[in-house]
Amino acid sequence: MISVNDFRTGLTIEVDGDIWRVIEFQHVKPGKGAAFVRSKLRNLRTGAIQEKTFRAGEKVSKAQIDNRKMQYLYANGDQHVFMDMESYEQIELPAKQIEHELKFLKENMEVFIMMYQGETIGVELPNTVELKVVETEPGIKGDTASGGSKPATLETGLVVQVPFFVNEGDVLIINTTDGTYVSRA
Repeated sequence: MISVNDFRTGLTIEVDGDIWRVIEFQHVKPGKGAAFVRSKLRNLRTGAIQEKTFRAGEKVSKAQIDNRKMQYLYANGDQHVFMDMESYEQIELPAKQIEHELKFLKENMEVFIMMYQGETIGVELPNTVELKVVETEPGIKGDTASGGSKPATLETGLVVQVPFFVNEGDVLIINTTDGTYVSRA
């Protein structure tokens, strides 16, 4: 058991029979009444995001998640195949379960597969990934003074806003939590 006062981003908890990851949390101490913790949680089985409020000091179960290092191999229809780096065992995950992560996955990329009591519940990506720009409008000289941005389509199909100096063929570093441009690689 863990107190909600000890919440931190990335913590995995079990509430109402489901497994949740803490995305955001905020301790609130109103002038009148008891303190509480307002949190934003992601359901690791369904991917749904829910806001939940806990009383200060309330206890919740901490979910023990095992992370296994695996390599993303390929897409097989609606299934995506991953291989364990030690045992060479292969598992398939449905596209619906890893919808957010698919925007950043490239073949042969190493990721962690989250397991809970033998059940595969998702993919944990690195904080940043390097992706190649496959389509973007050419930057026009003199456009950078305003510090604007333009859309760029990356090799996985993800569309991000990038500075005007980025061209097709450039490799960019992308933040996987919110899908934003960080820098050129």
